[in-house]
Amino acid sequence: MRIATFNVNSINTRLGALLQWLEETQPDVACLQELKAPQDKFPEAEIRAAGYHPIWHGQKSWNGVAILARGVEPKELQRGLPGDPSDEQSRYIEAEVNGVIVAGLYLPNGNPAPGPKYDYKLAWMERLRLRAQDFIDSGKPVVIAGDFNVIPTPDDVYKPERWVDDALFRVETRAAWERLLEQGWTDSLRATHPGETIYTFWDYFRDAYGRNAGLRIDHLLLSPSLAPHLKAAGVDRDVRGREKPSDHAPTWVEFDWKK
Repeated sequence: MRIATFNVNSINTRLGALLQWLEETQPDVACLQELKAPQDKFPEAEIRAAGYHPIWHGQKSWNGVAILARGVEPKELQRGLPGDPSDEQSRYIEAEVNGVIVAGLYLPNGNPAPGPKYDYKLAWMERLRLRAQDFIDSGKPVVIAGDFNVIPTPDDVYKPERWVDDALFRVETRAAWERLLEQGWTDSLRATHPGETIYTFWDYFRDAYGRNAGLRIDHLLLSPSLAPHLKAAGVDRDVRGREKPSDHAPTWVEFDWKK
């Protein structure tokens, strides 16, 4: 079973690129972020024509998340991250697909930091930790996938000294990430590529992709019941180098699982 995450940076603007990638790689599940489309503007017909059954949580101009399942209807479990009824940002969606719970997220950026946006990011991460603990306690197979906007370690960023005051790399952000992992989650990409320079995001400016001046901020975390089945994980880096690309590349995990 292959589960992927892809921050598409506007699904309608980059629909052709998304459909090309789906056709080439055929993940069983694809979690999408930054749809930048209201609920009624999601390209459902095109996605279904490609063989995928979608659920999505849209928002005009900003945010937006979706889960696409190949050949089956995903069973939606949760829309919006629990813990703050006043939070109206479309950043979280959950579904069950082939017996695996998939939580797709677009974690807040948090800049400028410190400030209200950073406070929101840290509060959101604490809500995520609580939801993740529910998953751990259930013992069920779970993947938490998406754009976390978290650079876990200095090995996950080009020239880390330039990022020490950024919300993605501040001490508080990385501490919140570590509290999440301490529950027992496996960072699938790092587990399969220990010590390797591997990025998932390259800015549009200053030829960041050409210079490989990137960040690793797109993650797929596996629950303890799923981690032993891990086979491989990687980044479809070449997608970032195509015409009019997203600034993220699709990131994926494969594991042995009876559908």
